[in-house]
Amino acid sequence: MNNSMREKVELEHDAARIFMRLYEDRSGQPMRHIWHNEPNKPDVSCYLNGDRMDLEIAHIYGSEEEAKLILGREANIRTLEALHQLIQVPVGDRLLTALNTVLASKSVKTYRSDRVWLVIRNANPLWSTEELKRCLHRVSLPPAHPFEQIWVIGDMSGESGILQLYPGDDPVPGRSRIRR
Repeated sequence: MNNSMREKVELEHDAARIFMRLYEDRSGQPMRHIWHNEPNKPDVSCYLNGDRMDLEIAHIYGSEEEAKLILGREANIRTLEALHQLIQVPVGDRLLTALNTVLASKSVKTYRSDRVWLVIRNANPLWSTEELKRCLHRVSLPPAHPFEQIWVIGDMSGESGILQLYPGDDPVPGRSRIRR
């Protein structure tokens, strides 16, 4: 496994562990034993109340240049110029674009799983939980997607908690009902 793939798996496992701890604290339902899956399956599998389920993990960074800085990559002049241009775009607009992009790309994937939740971790320190809450009602949730539930972790460490974007028990499939 190359360094890039190893870093991706570590980020996914870390996000899954954070989500599972926060979900368990919030719901009182035990979530245990993660393991990584091969492609064509969701990223991570675990047990919720003893029943197997899968988690597809996504991270939102903003732009590619922001991701490089957040992940500790060296910034070259092109990166710095691109970051300077981002100052012109409102933070909330960039957050909404990042969420919509992840939702659109993940919604068209197919998974060999009966039960998949999407967990999106906010990796950009400029995006606060309050900013996330303000923007969630404007998210364009695709009408068809494979996810029973969709959750957002408010920050890299999980200190700000989790927000539910799409509940599995929504009576109108494809419609977002935000729970804060």
